[in-house]
This record gives sequence, structure tokens and C-alpha cells, in this order.
Amino acid sequence: MRTSTLLGQPSWRLASSTVEAYLTEQGGHLAPVVFDRKGRKIQPYAIAPWWNEKLPASLPPLLKVLRGDFFCLPFGGNATPYRKEKHPPHGETSNRKWTFISLDRHQDHTTLRVRMKMRTRPGVVDKQIALVDGHNAVYSRHIIRGMRGPMTPAHHAILRFPDTPAAGVISTSPIKYGMVRPHPPERPEDGTYSILQPGAMFRRLERVRTITGEYADLSRYPARRGFEDIAILVAKPRTPFAWTAVTFPDERYVWFALKDPNVLKQTLLWMSNGGRHFPPWNGRHVNVMGLEELTSYFDYGLAESARPNRLTERGDETTLRCDPGRPLVVNYIMAVAAIPKRFDRVKSIRPVRGKDAVTLTAESGVEVTVPLEHGFLKPTA
Repeated sequence: MRTSTLLGQPSWRLASSTVEAYLTEQGGHLAPVVFDRKGRKIQPYAIAPWWNEKLPASLPPLLKVLRGDFFCLPFGGNATPYRKEKHPPHGETSNRKWTFISLDRHQDHTTLRVRMKMRTRPGVVDKQIALVDGHNAVYSRHIIRGMRGPMTPAHHAILRFPDTPAAGVISTSPIKYGMVRPHPPERPEDGTYSILQPGAMFRRLERVRTITGEYADLSRYPARRGFEDIAILVAKPRTPFAWTAVTFPDERYVWFALKDPNVLKQTLLWMSNGGRHFPPWNGRHVNVMGLEELTSYFDYGLAESARPNRLTERGDETTLRCDPGRPLVVNYIMAVAAIPKRFDRVKSIRPVRGKDAVTLTAESGVEVTVPLEHGFLKPTA
């Protein structure tokens, strides 16, 4: 299957009756994605504003492509080698070119398969992106074979928010706790700025301490223009899935993601709202939030995640262990649901018994049920 160039990147296209999606050959970034493609044409994902600019050759491919959702292996900056492994930022899977395997349609399912043979740590990663007719959802599966040792897998979904303060309302399934990145991700001497108190602990998104001694509400975004901040949420292991959601009341839809919290144990919030003033960011990357499902110690990298850290001290794992005799499978669903006027904020997402569907319940009590194959998240070999 040949690629076509879209927004500066050779990409593979796949489509169902309800969703159209493009996957970049370089780095495997999934965007643009159009949900409800024959109706409202909802496009929730961010695409870096420099996509059509000539950028320095030294810039990682990841940043040249930066868009939508991509799979990281290992997650993080990876500035410190792990033993003799020196991984690029967010790993080879989000930087190198993928190899096309197939695009298949079976009944109402359309599946794109691509593959990458890993170099830094030998192994193979198979990426499967599936769409189902009538479902406003993307089903993503990564199968990691042949690797040995600790690893930090992650999905790096990046959403673009309307240019209106607090236009989106963020909520999640129950968490054990949250923590602000222990070291600020940005430094004024570098022309970059953060506002949250480094290492601050919290139980609720609505009350997180800042460096001024005041409190920030991380559940409403865009907010805190001029700052870049990172916080992590540790999921409570539970069945059948954990979830992250953003409600856009004025736009009348919810974006949500489902995961197995025994595989992707944390959610990292990357709040990017104009706090970086060096190229190619130049203060123009605004109203963007990464809602990143992962097992990792923040965004530091594999070396920092594999050794004792502030999360492991609390009994929470920050790596998964790869076994060359058994594939590691990472399943993930991203979806969109239309909502009525009184739907204010997602309070819960639960499966509908005996059906391929989930029900989203708002704080206001309004419920919306949408078709979704939630069983896709179950562990597979």
C-alpha cells in the first residue's frame, strides 16, 4: 500500500463508515483522525504548528512529525543510557520509519498492520490500528516480541483544545494519587516556564499547589497560558478498564480513552500552553494537552524508571518486564461520543453487560451509551 503525503508526512489511510485516520510512516503518529466523518467531522488531535516548516536536521524525527497519538517504547527523554542502551526521546517507535504489512477488511472491521524491527534493544514491534463500522473509536494494539528486561511502554495522545479558557473538562477513573513532576520540566534560564510546585502530591485534579502557594485546577483547560507543566496520575488497578476523558460541553462531545491499568499503570498530563520559547516551539504551542497512558516514571526515561524512584517508593511499578518467550501486548482505545446539553463532565464509564457498548454518565446524571468493543482491552497473546 502506497503512502500519500498529508500535512507534510507520508501517511497510510484507513477508514470505516464513521472514522477516517492517517498513520505517518515516520514515527507511526496517528493524525489527523476524523470521527463522525459523515456528520460533524470531529477532529480532536493536535498537529504541531511547524509541520510545513524546514527544521534543523538535528531535531529528532519525533518533533518534526509531532501529532495525534503515537506509541513510545521506551517512553521519556532517555537522556541517560540504560546500561548500554541509548534510546532516542520516546523511543525508536515514535521516530523511525515503520514497514507496511497489510490493510485488511473483514466484515465491519478494517485493520492496518505495520512493523518495526528494533535496533537499540533487539526485538520486533507490531502495530495494529483497527476501525469498526458504526463505532466512533480507534482500536490500537502493539505486540512486542523478542525483548528482555524492563521497558516503559506508552501511548502519547495529544489533544487540541478550543482557544477559550476552561473549554475542556478533564476527568479520570479513580486514582490512588497524583504527583507533579519532581523537577520542573522547564527553566526560566532556558526561556521556558512552569508554574506547578515540583513534587506536589494531590488527590484531586481540582486542587494542585503552584510555586506561588496558590492552587491550580487541572481539571479545566486551557489554563495557565505561558506555562508548560507535567503531572502524573497513578491508576487504581480495577476491572474491566481504566479511563481518561475530556468533556467539551460547548462542542457537545466527549473524547475518551480506555486502557488496562495492569499494563498502562499511570496517566501523564502534559499541559503545553506556550511556555517554551526556543525553536521550533517559539511560544506558539498553545491550548494543547497530552493525555498519555503509560507505565513510566514521569517522562525521565527508561534508566530513571528502572531504578528506585518516588513512585516505586510508594509501591507503584514504573516499568514492565519483557520476556522473549512471551509477547507483551498493549491494547488501547480512543473514542468520541456526542453529548446533549446537560452533559457537564464524565463521572463514570462502564461497560454494558452482554453488549459491545459503554455508558458514559455525567456529574449531572445524564447518560450516553455508544457502541464500543470494550473486550478488545482484555489481555491477548
